[in-house]
Amino acid sequence: MRAAVINNERIEIKEYEKPALANSGKGAIIKVLGSGLCGSDIIKYLHKQNGIVLGHEVVGEITEIDTETNFKQGDIIVMGHHIPCGECVFCKGKSYSMCKQFKQTNIRPGGFSEYIFASELHLQNTTHKIPKNLSLTDASFMEPLGCCIRAAERADLPENSKVAVIGLGTIGLLMGQALKAFGHEVIGIDLIKDRLDLAEKFGFNEAKNAVEDGSVDAVFLTAGANATVNSAQKYVRNGGTILIFSSIADDNIGFSNNAIYYRELKVLSTYSATPDTLKKALKLLEDKIVRVDGLTTEYNLEDLQKAIEDTLSNKIMKAYIRIGE
Repeated sequence: MRAAVINNERIEIKEYEKPALANSGKGAIIKVLGSGLCGSDIIKYLHKQNGIVLGHEVVGEITEIDTETNFKQGDIIVMGHHIPCGECVFCKGKSYSMCKQFKQTNIRPGGFSEYIFASELHLQNTTHKIPKNLSLTDASFMEPLGCCIRAAERADLPENSKVAVIGLGTIGLLMGQALKAFGHEVIGIDLIKDRLDLAEKFGFNEAKNAVEDGSVDAVFLTAGANATVNSAQKYVRNGGTILIFSSIADDNIGFSNNAIYYRELKVLSTYSATPDTLKKALKLLEDKIVRVDGLTTEYNLEDLQKAIEDTLSNKIMKAYIRIGE
């Protein structure tokens, strides 16, 4: 089977041995129909993590199965890639992404391949049949939206909070809609007019280049620009919350200790989804409470390199890689 592999500064299509149930244990073999391209995929590519098959926003068809679940051969599914144990010190503290099992569980070999193995644990926790009213492309947003829902839950804001989302890429647009679903007033912040227009289309209360200093209860950082750190500290009111959902290029830039101390700011982060937030995400997509229409540009597996380059140059919002459709 074909799979897209990182090789230094290029993506190469290589032949892999198709996974087999006999060698993998209980679970399912899934024919990948497509997978979304995530920002974390691009970071791994930029860091030249050679030999890795990227892709985890997977939609596919179950072709072989041996589990105690209710799934069957022929089911069209969408799935996530990590499962926390629920019992360790990290899970009990709701830092699920730090769980040892979470980090060890993954899709094998990766979503940008023609077939993958999904363990029984994946089928029990992160895999769902795609509702009839969702396209494969729209369903592939379950995992990134699940990450945003977890961020909204982790921030634990009072209802009707005024929240600024800085950075209106795909994650920022999902984050804003998730926060709206939680009952908050959401202002989208970006410098690109087309993205501001999308925020308005998706029901943000406002979309603009900036807000007044100290005017919002919380700021969600969904952009990787260094300047956003300073903007977040300016925009949030005293006693407010800053939630980080992005890395930045310069790791030496950080939040002011004295600003956090004297202003009693709450600064926290979140990284990934949980089985519960994946389920909630799929329901929001199914009910059209969160919209993703017009966000994706489709590419074939052979064009993954171009999809990455187009994303990095802001030519597109979000790439969806067709594989077995």
